[in-house]
Parts: sequence; C-alpha cells; structure tokens
Amino acid sequence: MTEFAFTCTGVRADQYAAGPTLVFRLRITASENARVHALALRCQIRIEPARRGYEPAEADGLADLFGERSRWGSTLQPVQFAQVSHMVPGFTGETETDLAVPCTYDMDVAATRYFNALEAGEVPLLMLFSGTAFTGSGGFRVEPVPWDREAAFRMPVKAWQEMVEQHFPGCGWIRLPRDTVDALLAFRSRRALPSWEAAVKALLAEAGAPDPPEGRALTAALLPRATGRPAP
Repeated sequence: MTEFAFTCTGVRADQYAAGPTLVFRLRITASENARVHALALRCQIRIEPARRGYEPAEADGLADLFGERSRWGSTLQPVQFAQVSHMVPGFTGETETDLAVPCTYDMDVAATRYFNALEAGEVPLLMLFSGTAFTGSGGFRVEPVPWDREAAFRMPVKAWQEMVEQHFPGCGWIRLPRDTVDALLAFRSRRALPSWEAAVKALLAEAGAPDPPEGRALTAALLPRATGRPAP
C-alpha cells in the first residue's frame, strides 16, 4: 500500500474569496515515487491551545472557553477548527496543493472566540488527514489514506487577523435570535437612532457599562458566555 506523508508549508488569507477563507499550502509525498492518479482528501483541523503561552490579556479573553488560568491543566483541551474535503490532481512522488478553509467570524463558535482572544504569536494547529487514493503506474487501484496521517503547523495569528480585516474592517460580528433583533430594531426606531452601533451604545450607556478597551470592537462587550465547544 502506498504511504503518504503530509506537510503544511504556509498559510495565507484568500484576498478574492467571497467570504473569510484561509488557504493552507500542503506538500504531499507518496512513498517509492508512486504514481497517484488522484487523491480525494479529507482534512480535520484542530487547535492545540496547550502548545503555546498566553499573555495576561489573552488569558482574560480565553476565560469564557477554558475558565481561570488555574484550571487550565484540565480545561485546555483541543478545539475543533474546520473539516474540509479537497481533490488533489494526479502526481508522481510529490506535489503541492492549496487547501482552502472557509472560516466564520461568528463569536458563538469556539474556534473564532479563541482566535479573537489572541494578540500576536502563533496558533498551534494539528491537521488530521484521511481519504481515498487512486494509484498505479501500469494499472489502476484504490487505496485508503490511513487515519493516522497528520501534520502539525503553527499558523501566525496575523494570518487570521488579516483575513478578518479584509471582510470586516474595523468591525466585529455577533449572531442574535430573531426576536432579539426585532426588539433591538424597535428600540432603535423609538429613539430614531441612525445605526445599529448607536442603538447598542445607547443600551450600554443606560446600563452604565464602561467604554470598551481601545482596539476592541464594541460588540465584544455583548458576547454571550460560552456554554461549550465542539468536540475535538
């Protein structure tokens, strides 16, 4: 059976995607210079939060996910980031390909909350591969890509920040139930407020909330407490 090895060599934000998308560059090597007609690849990407350190401000931003720092010995568990499929064209021996990963800025998603809390440095990722390979130099056979194929990669936090800035420049994003949106719209109409930002600021002012920290979106003050995260 053909053995496959995977390496992630880089990542970039896709400037031309309709929505937030990261593009990971993968190097795929087939053993013994094998001929691969096509590779139907599945990739699961996990965040490994225990593999990096955190500044005090970052730790505060991660409290909703992992609790107080004193508990991190048991709570700092892997977080599911993405699961994507990709068809790799035919190659012999080794090839490189781009793996596009659509992302969300929904702050109810654990991975997004994690990325948003980081200020700099790298995100430790683990990429888990599986799939089906169509191989053979003098014929054609179908082989599985073993489930134990994986690649570790440290993604610069800057890549995520650049991607978000492309699609939501200077802004944050939250998802609200329809009845809450309707109530907020009614409040905005009653006060004749010119924008959603003005409506939220008015609510915060009435509640006596302090001004948000400089450089953080106003919506950060409204984020719901995390009730859990996707299973790794």
